Amino acid sequence: MSISSQSGKVITLEQAIEYTHTYQSEHPEKTKSFFVGLDKLNLILSQNDCIGLRIYLGEDPDSSQANMVLVGVDSNQEDLTKGTLLEELVPCPRICPKKSELIKRE
Repeated sequence: MSISSQSGKVITLEQAIEYTHTYQSEHPEKTKSFFVGLDKLNLILSQNDCIGLRIYLGEDPDSSQANMVLVGVDSNQEDLTKGTLLEELVPCPRICPKKSELIKRE
């Protein structure tokens, strides 16, 4: 399977609710989501030959806080590791949406 700027699948809100609520029910103590600002995303996406993002699961070895590492991907399907990489996304819980249907409410 190859990747391209068209990789990924658009899903319905109902599917998104099913996926997020299932995960949150199975892992109630884990992080529900992460936020990253548009300006930071644009630093990655505006790199030469960047066709999209790869998102790695990560964990801070000092705090054991889960996080994501974002890196651009080029047209050869390789990580742009010499470019901009992002971490320290804002986790929920800490800053969570108050009205999102994607957050399972008790």
